Amino acid sequence: MTTTTASLDTLRGAVRGTVVTPGDPSYDVSRRVYNALHDRRPAVVVHAVDAGDVSAAVLHAREHGLPLAVRGGSHSVAGFGTVDDGLVVDLSRMRGVRVDPEARTARAEGGATWGDFNHATHAFGLATTGGAVSTTGIGGLTLGGGMGHLARRCGLSCDNLVAADVVTAEGTLLTCDAERNADLFWALRGGGGNFGVATSLAYRLHPIDVVFGGITCYPLDGDVARAWQAMVTAAPVELNSILLIVLGPEEPFLPERWHGRPICAAFTCFSGPVADDEKVLALLDGLGPVVGRFMDRMPYPVINTLFDEQLPPGLYHYWKGNFSRELSEGAVAAHMAYGETMPSMESDTAVFPIDGACHEVGPEDTAFAYRDAVFSHSFGATWTDPADSEHNIAWTRAYDEALRPHTQEGGYVNFMDTDDQDRVRVNYRQNYDRLRTVKRRYDPDNVFRLNQNIAP
Repeated sequence: MTTTTASLDTLRGAVRGTVVTPGDPSYDVSRRVYNALHDRRPAVVVHAVDAGDVSAAVLHAREHGLPLAVRGGSHSVAGFGTVDDGLVVDLSRMRGVRVDPEARTARAEGGATWGDFNHATHAFGLATTGGAVSTTGIGGLTLGGGMGHLARRCGLSCDNLVAADVVTAEGTLLTCDAERNADLFWALRGGGGNFGVATSLAYRLHPIDVVFGGITCYPLDGDVARAWQAMVTAAPVELNSILLIVLGPEEPFLPERWHGRPICAAFTCFSGPVADDEKVLALLDGLGPVVGRFMDRMPYPVINTLFDEQLPPGLYHYWKGNFSRELSEGAVAAHMAYGETMPSMESDTAVFPIDGACHEVGPEDTAFAYRDAVFSHSFGATWTDPADSEHNIAWTRAYDEALRPHTQEGGYVNFMDTDDQDRVRVNYRQNYDRLRTVKRRYDPDNVFRLNQNIAP
C-alpha cells in the first residue's frame, strides 16, 4: 500500500513534530543513517517529539501497510533504523534526561545518546553502563543488552533498566517495570526492538565520577591476547578492559613506526581509587612490550568519547559477533590471522569482558541469554569508499567462518547484520520460546520486524 496526500495531511495534523517526504528540502538529511552502507529511501520520516507522535506514526504505518523502522541514535550497523518505501519513526528530537540524584535513577527519552545521558548524570557523580562511543543511542544499545566500560562492575545496560515507556503495535503507550507489564519488561532487556518503541527508559545509577582510563598498545601477538585474558578475568570488577585488534592509530602517544601497523591494544577503564592507578599500569605493563600509551584520570563521560572522531557518521560498516566462555587457542589464532589483514584504519576487533556483575543475573532473569559467556567478540570492516564494499564484506564473513568453531553458537544481537536472521533462535537460546509468547501478545502481526526478528 501507499500513503496519499490526504493521509499525509492527516498525519501532519496528528503530530507536533515534523513529517518529511521525498521532495522536501530536508529529505536527504532525514533519511541518512550512521552506516552509509544503507542508502534507503523511506516514503515518510516522522521526527517525533513525544510519545503521542510515535503513536500516530505507528498507527499511520499500520493503516497504510507501510513497513516501519525505528531510529534512535541511528547506529544500527544492520541499518534497521531506515527502510525503503516505508515509514521511519525518528526519535532524535526526544533527548531529554532527568536525573533523580537521591534515588540514583535517571529517566531518558528514547532518542537520547549516551553522550546526552552521561553528561546529565555526571553532574551528580553518577553513571551506568553504556557503550563505548558517545553518539550511540541509549535505546538500541540497552534493548539488545548493552556492553560497555562499566559492565564488570555494574552489569549490562539492560541489567540497570528499571522501567520503560513503550508504544506498542496498537499505538498504545504502556509503562513497564518489575510490577507493571512485567512480561514486556523482561523481554525488553535483551530482546531488541521486537516489541514496540521505547519512548523513555529509566536506569539505576552508580556512584562513579572520575575514572583512570585510556589505551595501551602492544605488537600484534597472541601472547598479548592470552595475557589480557588472564588479567581481566582475575582483576577486580572496577577494572574493565576491552581487547582491541586494530591498525595503529596516527596519534601522538604511538610512535610513527607503529602507525597503520597491526597491533593489540587494551582499552581500559578503572573506576577504583586513584591510589590503585599504579597497580593498573603494572597489570597493563605485564601484558607485553608497551609500544604506546595514553592513560589518564578523566571524567567518566570522556572515556566514552575517545573513539568518536575515528567513527563519525557516514562510514561504511559490516560487522559480526560471537560469545565465548574463554579466549581459546583457536580464537586467538583467528584473531591474529585476521588482525594481520585488517583492511582499514577504521576497522577493528573488540573483545568485551562480560563477567563480574553480568554473571550476577540469571540466564532467564532477562532476555539476554548468554550469562555463561565471559567474552563478546565484535569484529568487522569499516571503510570509506563504496567501491570497496564487496572486499570488506567478504573479509568479515571469512573472519566469522574462521572464528565460529571457537566460540559459542549464538552472539550479541547488536553486532548482527541483516544476513544473520538464521541465528536469531540461537542468539536468544533458552529464552526464545518465551520471547515468542511475549511477541504474540504485544505484536502478533509483526509490525516491529526490522530487527533481529522474533517472528510471532
